[in-house]
Amino acid sequence: MNEDNIVLNLNEKAKKEEAHEQLSAGAEELVERPHDDALNESMKERRSEETKERSKRKEGKETRKDEETKEQDTAGEQISLQEAIKEQAREDEQPQSANFTLRKILGGDWLTADFLRRQIGVILLIVGFTIVYISNRYSCQKDMLEIDRLNAELTDAKYKALSSSSELTEKCRESNVLDLLRNNKDSVLKVANQPPYIINIPQ
Repeated sequence: MNEDNIVLNLNEKAKKEEAHEQLSAGAEELVERPHDDALNESMKERRSEETKERSKRKEGKETRKDEETKEQDTAGEQISLQEAIKEQAREDEQPQSANFTLRKILGGDWLTADFLRRQIGVILLIVGFTIVYISNRYSCQKDMLEIDRLNAELTDAKYKALSSSSELTEKCRESNVLDLLRNNKDSVLKVANQPPYIINIPQ
């Protein structure tokens, strides 16, 4: 703005000088006619110099205006670029389209923060059920292994009991008992030669 005021002041001064020169030239024409050609040439030279200065000033103004417009354009481009970056770097996400394609599902575009915030209850419920299912399966497997181990121990105990009962029945046979009594000299027990008597006691 200061430069424009300076340029306007210079233009006004130049116009005043031209008017003053024209008045002085008119007075000189009245006084001296023979120097008319020389004055005209000097006036033409001055006018050409003034027009050159004016054209230079106009060119300077135009270049300044061009520079200002370029600066404004670059500033506008920077602002638009900053706005675009801010829009892309926003934490809140753009609303997704309602239709889900296979590409979006496989690409994971549907797993957005907004979707997860809305479905957090369902996700926690699914995670809880999954943990319960896995823990129940492991506990069942542990119980099944314990049952298998106890069944193996039970069959071993059954076989041991069967073998011990067979040994006991073998040792309790009469022939084996008699052989043991014969082999042991210290025993006074003998096999009875007569059948047992039945004693009836009156009441």
